[in-house]
Amino acid sequence: MLKNKTIAVVVPAYNEEIQIIMVIESMPEFVDRIVVVNDCSTDNTAQVVEGFINKDNRDYFNDQIGVRYVKRNAYNEAEIIIQQKAETELKYYVPSQIINTAPEHNRIILINHLKNGGVGASIAQGYKWARDNHIDCTAVMAGDGQMDPSELESICLPIIENSVDYVKGNRLIHRSAKYIMPMHRFLGNSILSILTKIASGYWRVSDTQTGYTAISLSALNAIDLFDIYKSYGMPNDLLVKLNIASCTLKEVPTKPVYRIGEHSKMKIWKVMPKIAGLLVWSFFYRLWLKYFFRNFHPLFLLYNMALILMFLWLPYLFKVFRAQVLGTNLSFETLFAFIFLGIFGFQSLLFAMWMDIQDNERLYK
Repeated sequence: MLKNKTIAVVVPAYNEEIQIIMVIESMPEFVDRIVVVNDCSTDNTAQVVEGFINKDNRDYFNDQIGVRYVKRNAYNEAEIIIQQKAETELKYYVPSQIINTAPEHNRIILINHLKNGGVGASIAQGYKWARDNHIDCTAVMAGDGQMDPSELESICLPIIENSVDYVKGNRLIHRSAKYIMPMHRFLGNSILSILTKIASGYWRVSDTQTGYTAISLSALNAIDLFDIYKSYGMPNDLLVKLNIASCTLKEVPTKPVYRIGEHSKMKIWKVMPKIAGLLVWSFFYRLWLKYFFRNFHPLFLLYNMALILMFLWLPYLFKVFRAQVLGTNLSFETLFAFIFLGIFGFQSLLFAMWMDIQDNERLYK
């Protein structure tokens, strides 16, 4: 426990038989539960973790951890509905099995996916276990050892002390980032971070692709965990969902860790188009759900006006470009439409972005 609050760490693992024990053994003592989600590995990851559990004879029983069921009374119909909803959602998660025979007494919980679901699906599975067991703060650390366990406390403390909903590590502000991080990852991360700012509404977030995070119990209850993007776009998709739920966010400095024996399975330039497509869809999803259906805001009109004006402006942009190349003259009507649509389109876009930034500033701690 950390300051009388329960802490769990979700460890998504796929073919990490070499690194996984190092991750488990280096976990700080204040961590109450280590939830390893084995994503149908083809190596001995599951056997290695299960063997470690069997050798660990210490009893980690904590009476603050455990699945709790709400008893019906005259005033808790809402809680009953949420409880029933959680039970019906099971079919949307990747089929899995908890290997522990007595999970209430084990510090390490091993959940085996029965089919490969992706890193996002693994984290969602771990989040579900933490939510069901009412863990106060749930962190995520990769199974390849790329996250320094000595920084875990600084990741969790904003949630424990300041009631922040979601905390992300930020590697890009560390002085060593441009020297340690591979250049293609540094550039790819920077591009995706810019797109994620626009899509999520968290305009001040910097390192969107880091997996070193912590989330509060209230935030886990505020979103549909089964609906989290199942692959490498999971951090970006989660930010959009948290913003729609008006969850607060904070970034803390962390160091980039490479060359410790890890083998990255993400090909950044291969997944970027998929994540970029996800972010475009997520932007419109956030715009309509948060600023039209839930709480109407003028930025909804300005964003849509900007998109319409810019769409109408493109043919005139093409005509002006062609005239410049061919050296031909343009009519007054063409030039007027080009200038009018361009100016008002860009103005609408800038005002919409400014309102978006101002409205979401309160969520950044």
